[in-house]
Amino acid sequence: MTEENRFKRDIKDHWRVSYNQNGYPHVQQGWILPPERMKEFDPFILMADDWFKRGTFSDHPHRGFQTITYVVDGRLEHIDNHGGHSVLDAGDVQYMNAGWAARHGEEAVDDDLIHTFQLWLNLPHELRTTTTSYQNVYIEDAPVAEVDGGSVRVYSGEVAGVKGPMESLVPITMTEIRLKEGAEYKHIIPENHNGFFYVTAGEIEAGESAVPLSKTDVGLLTYKEDGTEAESELTIRAKTRARLLLYSGVPIKEEYVAHGPFVMSNMDEIRDAMRDFQAGKFGKPAIK
Repeated sequence: MTEENRFKRDIKDHWRVSYNQNGYPHVQQGWILPPERMKEFDPFILMADDWFKRGTFSDHPHRGFQTITYVVDGRLEHIDNHGGHSVLDAGDVQYMNAGWAARHGEEAVDDDLIHTFQLWLNLPHELRTTTTSYQNVYIEDAPVAEVDGGSVRVYSGEVAGVKGPMESLVPITMTEIRLKEGAEYKHIIPENHNGFFYVTAGEIEAGESAVPLSKTDVGLLTYKEDGTEAESELTIRAKTRARLLLYSGVPIKEEYVAHGPFVMSNMDEIRDAMRDFQAGKFGKPAIK
C-alpha cells in the first residue's frame, strides 16, 4: 500500500488521568483506561497507573485474561505459586497469561516506592482456560528502531521494521516512542487495530487534527472496524522532548464480564472462578 492510500489515524477521544491519593501502602492510583469505559477499548480492558509500597499486591488470583505490567520506576518483585521469581527494573515489562488459574504477587522490593502501568488484555472465550504463563521482557531485549528525530522501542508486535519479543496469546503491538523537540514521526500499525497511547513526558500534537496532548494525557485512536491488516499511520509531532507508550490490537468482539480479579464470558463463569479459588483449585499461595 502506498503512503497516499494509507488510512490516516486521528484522535477519537482524549482525557487526562486523575489520581486518587490512597495512603499507605497503595500510595496513588489513576486510571489510564477507566474500567467503566472498557467496552470502547477492545481487546484491552483497563489500565492502571500505580505507585505503591510493599504489601499492596501480595498473593492474589486471576483467571481469564492477560496482564502487561510496565515498570516506570523502582524494583518490582514477581512471585508466583509455580516457583517463579524475578525482579524487574525501570523499562522492563512482565507479560502474564492468567489463563485457567494464576496465583501470584507483585511487590515493591524492600522499601522502594514502585511505579507501574498495568494493562489488562482480554482473551477470547476459547482461550480463557489455557495454561498460566509468565514472560519477562527486559529493556535490553526489546529492540530499538531509530527514526528521524527519535527512536521506537518495540516490546510486542512488528513496528518500524523490528519485532518485539513479547509472546502474547492475543497479538498486539506495544511500543515506547521517544522524540526530540520538533520531530515528526508516522507510526505504522494495521488499520483494523484498536489503539491508544499514554503520554509519559513532554508535549505532542497527534493525529490528522493535530490534537495537543501532554504528560498524563491519553489518546484513543480512530480505526477501521471493518478493515484489514493493511497499513495505517498516526502522525505524532513533538512540541517538546516527548515520550509515549502506544498499544494496539484487533478487537475480539465478544461479550465478557470483569469482576474483581477475574474476566470471564458471563457471571456464571465468574462465580465458578470464585468457587474454584475458595476450594483451593488455584493452588498454594504465592510466597517465597
